[in-house]
Amino acid sequence: MSRELLIATAFVAGLSSVAAVAQNNVIAERQQLMKQNLQANRTMTNMLKGTEPFDLAKVQATLKGFATDYHKLPGLFPPGSETGGETRALPKIWAEKAKFDQVNADFEKAVSVASAAIKDEASFKVEFPKVVANCDTCHDAYRAPRR
Repeated sequence: MSRELLIATAFVAGLSSVAAVAQNNVIAERQQLMKQNLQANRTMTNMLKGTEPFDLAKVQATLKGFATDYHKLPGLFPPGSETGGETRALPKIWAEKAKFDQVNADFEKAVSVASAAIKDEASFKVEFPKVVANCDTCHDAYRAPRR
């Protein structure tokens, strides 16, 4: 093999490795985002059940975190990140990217509405379940069940 061909082959192999690492990083980033939001949602669920005291500051902080995180979520599903990293994301996300992005936008809107509407425990109990319903819409359609 010529020296130029060896260099080109090494370069392409290096790019492939970089792409694989980047793919796994985006998968890890979206999984981390989901895990932290799951934990925050557990606190909210406990408040709904009455097993944890209602705390308006925690509710608003959680909603603010959801708004920030889910604004960047569609970008965490780039082409090429369909597999790897033990992802539970279904291929349907990439096949229906516009619909997936709309479901995410609907979630962001529900978070915004809830954030403005929740002023006390009574309004929290009415509005927060609407946010959770949007979580279920996406998870039911675009996430594989645990094995």
